[in-house]
Order: sequence, then C-alpha cells, then structure tokens
Amino acid sequence: MKFRTYVEPPEPMKGLEVPPEVVEALGGGKRPPVIITVNGHTWRSRVAVMRGRCLLGLSKANRLAAGVGPGEEVEVDLELDTEPRVVTEPEDFSRALDADPAARAAYDRLPQGRKRQHVLAVDGAKKPETRARRIESALASLRDEADR
Repeated sequence: MKFRTYVEPPEPMKGLEVPPEVVEALGGGKRPPVIITVNGHTWRSRVAVMRGRCLLGLSKANRLAAGVGPGEEVEVDLELDTEPRVVTEPEDFSRALDADPAARAAYDRLPQGRKRQHVLAVDGAKKPETRARRIESALASLRDEADR
C-alpha cells in the first residue's frame, strides 16, 4: 500500500504517520509487523500507536539511507510482514548460552525484540574483551530472569 506523509522530527518517537485506513487495510491488527520502503530503502518494523496516532519509527540511519529529512513529504510503500522474525545469535554468544542451561532457557523464552537487544550489545563490541564482558553480562541478566 502506498501513501504520502511527512517526516516528523525524531523526538520522542515521531517518524512517519500512517493513516488508520492503511493500517486497517493491511489486516494485521493495530500494531502489524511491516516492511517499509522509502526512496528505494527498505527496512522491517512494526506500526506503533501513540496518543491515538499510528506511527512508523524512523531512525537516523534509515533517514540517511532513504535520503530524507524532517519536514519532507515522502511516498511510503508499506506491506504486511508475514515472515517470521528471527534473531541470529553470534557463534560465541550461542556457545555461551548452550553452556548455561538456565540462561539458554530464559533467552529462548524472550520475545524477538529482547533477543535482538542482547545480540546487538554483543555485536556492538569492538574489542574482544568488551565482547566477552558483554556476553557474561547478558548471561548474568538471563540467569537473574530465570530465577524470577
């Protein structure tokens, strides 16, 4: 589905407003997972509902990749994302999880977004010692969660 909207300033969760009739026509509920394309740049997200408005978050990275800025009118191509959301664990993080059954069980119960947070924290480390520290921190957090 295509529609036109304005790029809103990025503070506190503005981005691209989606007309309610577009969200309804997608048929995925009030907060459907979607594939968004703006100026040939595509990313996956979910429609958010804030103060009665349907919004698509638009990160700085996605604004730059799409070549758009605040205040600009853009054409948005939106489609329902029916592919399963899968987070790929880095090998070292996966081995550490497999070696810790409580952490693995807690991790496997997490929603995809929380799994992605752990993976991004590990992958964002530049030094091996930072990566190892972040893996241990994730395991400790997951063990705590398993104890609850």
